[in-house]
Amino acid sequence: MLVGVDIGGTFTDIVALHSGELTVLKLPSRREQEEGVRAGLEALRSKLGPAKPERLVHGTTVATNALLEGKWARTALVTTAGFRDLLEIGRQDRPRIYDLQVERPRALVPRSLRFEVPERLDYRGAVVRPLDERALEELAGKLAAEGVEAVAIVFLFSYANPTHERRAGEILARQLGCPLSLSCEVLPEFREYERTVTTAVNAALQPVVGAYLRRLELVSPGWQIMQSNGGIGDTEEAGHYPVRIVLSGPAAGVEGARFVGELTGFRDLITLDMGGTSCDLSLVQRGQVAFTTTGRIAGYPLKVPMVDVHTIGAGGGSIAWLDRGGALRVGPESAGADPGPACYGRGGTEPTVTDAQVVLGRIDPRAPLGGLEELDQQAARKAIMARIGRPLGLGLEEAAEGILTVVEANMERAIRVISVERGHDPRAFVLTAFGGAGPLHGAALASRLGIKRVLVPALAGALSALGLLAADLVHDYVRTIARPLAEVELAELERVWQGLREQGRAALRREGVPDERIAYRPSLDLRYLGQAHELNIPLPQGTAGAELGPVEEEFHRAHERAFGHAAPGAPIELVNLRLRAIGRVERPELRPADQGELEAARRGSRPVHFPEPGWLKTAVFARELLPPGTSLAGPAVLAGRESTVLLPPGSRAEVDCLGNLIVAVGGS
Repeated sequence: MLVGVDIGGTFTDIVALHSGELTVLKLPSRREQEEGVRAGLEALRSKLGPAKPERLVHGTTVATNALLEGKWARTALVTTAGFRDLLEIGRQDRPRIYDLQVERPRALVPRSLRFEVPERLDYRGAVVRPLDERALEELAGKLAAEGVEAVAIVFLFSYANPTHERRAGEILARQLGCPLSLSCEVLPEFREYERTVTTAVNAALQPVVGAYLRRLELVSPGWQIMQSNGGIGDTEEAGHYPVRIVLSGPAAGVEGARFVGELTGFRDLITLDMGGTSCDLSLVQRGQVAFTTTGRIAGYPLKVPMVDVHTIGAGGGSIAWLDRGGALRVGPESAGADPGPACYGRGGTEPTVTDAQVVLGRIDPRAPLGGLEELDQQAARKAIMARIGRPLGLGLEEAAEGILTVVEANMERAIRVISVERGHDPRAFVLTAFGGAGPLHGAALASRLGIKRVLVPALAGALSALGLLAADLVHDYVRTIARPLAEVELAELERVWQGLREQGRAALRREGVPDERIAYRPSLDLRYLGQAHELNIPLPQGTAGAELGPVEEEFHRAHERAFGHAAPGAPIELVNLRLRAIGRVERPELRPADQGELEAARRGSRPVHFPEPGWLKTAVFARELLPPGTSLAGPAVLAGRESTVLLPPGSRAEVDCLGNLIVAVGGS
């Protein structure tokens, strides 16, 4: 049995593959995440029996929440003399250039816990000043007296020569009983500010994530953890490098969308994962997930490989409110799981997106998701009218439609950020709508953007949990070169690649991956000489350091796509050499959907409100009973166990052999 557990802000989703059958559970999330996992596994055992899982894979928001809420460990920074204040100096850029009162995120490490050590390397890694080991011995006593719970060690140019950092780690480890994070291990890459922040975040999260993973192992041993890079790692890896799992949940959703897109023949996707708290968007091109190494979480730049996800505060629990000018806004604040939307009947009084959907008849109050009791439609009406309708002089339906219009406008802008603003035409992609709330908005968003087709996976409301089971084991490695490409010898590159391959092979072997299931993806970070930012260029299959001509040509083409211009013939600088080591897993085999009769799926009809022409008698179907080959015209509501799909007037949906919906928007 294979089990994937994805914890979101509102629901905990579990997908189990047992004897070829998929079982899906959706439960309300709990404040202590491991308790939600425990409850889910107990519910699974009561449903499937005591069979022991062969794989347990988990997507978690523990690291993300700790960063967002500022609840990290008491952390110290040990750095090169003269660089104590690098965390606060930063890049001197402003997130909002015309905001003269902008507030930066608070420093991860207070100045009183930042310590300097006499030592210095030059940019090539040569020793300019030896490490003062006596100063480190004295510093260890100070750190112990301060009661620090974690230490980040970041020395200048340690990516070129890690000797000083490793020796400092040995000295401090002898006297301190807390975890240490060395930048030469966390991020052996140039750019001192980003390397310092990333290492400090890793150190600050180590005690928090480590404690959670230990509690998780007590629930059930043998977990694997989804990383931000869309690959799986073990709990030891996640505990030692928690900075690599800050996008654990969203990465699983993108991988699930890529997996389903591959099965259905769609290789160019815009993924829209709308849950209870947020909406995560990403691109899949030619079957490949988009990655970045310049992410920013809670305002902190994290330079680790991660799925390129754009997140906004637009979920089913996002609260609708009026700003000081009387304009209607939705999010980013969310009602979460407790108390949740007003319709949950748990004491919530703020109107949310889910309340609007209930009021407009799109969600059946008698059949809510996630094991909730019957929704309180009257409470939803009261909240919307009290907070939105009466203050704006609107009727109930107008106010509810206004909430949905605003949240969909927010999502439309976010889609344009990851597509139009990066040189991609959204009309060339298939919009993949999933998450508990995504399928309610997919067709409307596609219509706004001119996208012709929407893919709604069969397990849309639990796709992230399915993505956990489809993801490979992945380890990413990087080495900084920082020299003109023309000066780099191919033999040097091959030596570096060989060293990285050996690291990747050793890591995957420890995780039980046989050599025949290991693959490597080398790539180069390139830029025109003098530029400040680089582009990652994958090497052709089978190429190591043997051919760089095609790579240069691809760099010029990539620069043209990204920035609208290129300079063939201009000198190119090789900044970083990267390698991704992949341990292939057996993909879950999804059984074809059951054949049946359309009549068995009919659940009558009910009035549903649409922007135009208003209330319409709308057919309702049980989605999981729709037989393959079914064609349905909107308006219709397809109610599933983990999500609800809305087909507006003018749209048409086809059910494929696996139970996925392919929705044609606007009759296209």
